[in-house]
Amino acid sequence: MQIRDLPYSDPGDPDVRSGPRFLYWLGRNQLAGQLKSLSWGLLHQLGIAGLPVTVGLAVQAVIDRSGGRLALAGGLILALGVVIAVGDTMLHRTAVTNWISAAARVQQLLARKTAELGSALTRRVAAGEVVAVSTGDVEKIGWFVEALSRFAAAATALVVICVGLAFYLPSLGLMVALAMPVLALAVLPLLPRATRRADEQREKAGKATELASDTVAGLRVLRGIGGEELFLGRYRRASQEVRRAAVRSARMWALISAVQVLLPGILLISLVWYGATLARDGRIDVGQLVTVYSAATLMLFPLRHFEEIAMAYSFSRPSAQRAVRVLSLHRSAREATVEGVTPTGDLYDPATGLMAPRGQFTAVVCGDPDEAGRLAERLGGHAETGEDGDEAAPSVLLGAVALDEVPLDTARAAVLVQDKDPVLLSGTLQELLDVPSSGLVTAEAALEAAQCGDVLSALAQASPDDGDPMRTRITERGRSLSGGQRQRLALARSLVTDPEALVLDEPTSAVDSHTEARVAAGIAKLREGRTTVAFASSPLLLDAADRVVLVHEGTVVAVGVHRELLRTEPRYRAVVTRETDDEAAASAPDAVTGIASVPAAKSIQEIEERA
Repeated sequence: MQIRDLPYSDPGDPDVRSGPRFLYWLGRNQLAGQLKSLSWGLLHQLGIAGLPVTVGLAVQAVIDRSGGRLALAGGLILALGVVIAVGDTMLHRTAVTNWISAAARVQQLLARKTAELGSALTRRVAAGEVVAVSTGDVEKIGWFVEALSRFAAAATALVVICVGLAFYLPSLGLMVALAMPVLALAVLPLLPRATRRADEQREKAGKATELASDTVAGLRVLRGIGGEELFLGRYRRASQEVRRAAVRSARMWALISAVQVLLPGILLISLVWYGATLARDGRIDVGQLVTVYSAATLMLFPLRHFEEIAMAYSFSRPSAQRAVRVLSLHRSAREATVEGVTPTGDLYDPATGLMAPRGQFTAVVCGDPDEAGRLAERLGGHAETGEDGDEAAPSVLLGAVALDEVPLDTARAAVLVQDKDPVLLSGTLQELLDVPSSGLVTAEAALEAAQCGDVLSALAQASPDDGDPMRTRITERGRSLSGGQRQRLALARSLVTDPEALVLDEPTSAVDSHTEARVAAGIAKLREGRTTVAFASSPLLLDAADRVVLVHEGTVVAVGVHRELLRTEPRYRAVVTRETDDEAAASAPDAVTGIASVPAAKSIQEIEERA
């Protein structure tokens, strides 16, 4: 796999049973890249391992005054230098490729899962955790995959060098061979504590950053109530906690570094002292001592890969566990079983009894906005799940087909849900409206239905291309536009797609009443003959609907048209007209006559006018 070949056509089906299993799956899927990196790493490490032998030959040639052997040693050193340079270059290239490829695979898996779950993802996992996994955790996971092959090469080289030294000069070689496992494993007991302290520091730093962001976002309000010093004091305390956690973490890493310097230093001092004693007694040659000492010195370089792989695993394991927590989520408790069928017909929710007949504009009124949001998501095929992962409610039906039993792409094409806070991505207006669609609704018709004339005029004035609003760039999340303008552009984007069933959650909550009436008429006209469901409590939108459904405490309690429900359904009237408890009691049926006692000031005509 080369970087130029990214992204993957299919990132695969990950093993999400645990963090370590996910890391193993990730490494196994990049086996070819790992073997390539391992081969170059062995070439590099063994080239380094050959230097002590050639240096020892050169020193002994000088002592023996042999020019031929000195020239041979020089030629070998030059050849080994070329081998080391090539091996190191290619090792770095292949290892970084493994890193980037692994990170890209994880990011594609996360993106696919996000697209599968939609807005239901943030109900089951905190949005901050998803962001943390897709940024910092992806980098740590990639680091472990990248370090794995270099560690394998370093470990192989150490074994080869230790065995070679034991045969070359047993008196010193065995000493080095026995010391190496101690040096390699000495820091392992310290790593878990160091990792915990680093995690604590990152957690406190994240809370301090969140506090700072909230303070900046609400600075105007804080100034109005005189709360700047209060929040500044909170931030001071949070930053001091971050500082103390950073110092504690740095102390542990300093201890690890001290151990890595101290133990190899003791080995080298002991090796020089014992080797010099043997050379003085004539039991070994000076060249042999130089060879063993040089080998022990150079072995400290591959030895650091043991520390690196331990650190990489310590950091990547919790990161992999967080990634698994996201990737193990499913769209529903059931797998897709209906293939090759595009569902059509009435949109029906068995949990509430809500029915949206095919080809009609249905408005839904809920007294609880949260209930409306959950119901809108369920209509899009996102089945609610309990804590144990089982479905808390049966799947929504489109025609006779359950949405969670059809493939995701088919469900998305059949039912589109626009939530109450739609997001506009940065780019031109033309790019914003260039979405998968039936092709039956033009961008111009959608913009007209969504009453985006003032938006087009504003974009035309800012257009760099002869006043063409379609080529005007919209800033990130549409921050250069007002809330109502963003909402109408998002509505136009949804109308362009022209799905079999369109579900809109409060599509006109940010616009004035005059614009709202025109938007309601535009939706009804453009979507004529197509199934449309709008969650709203605005009388202007409700009056434009073919039928209105009242959902109370999770159940459909009334169905009709807007004006009829105003007259006959007190609960509907209370939600739509924002009626107070006293007003509701005054208009309630008389206990004896059963006739509503409506004050003159609260006649139906006045209610409709106020609505």
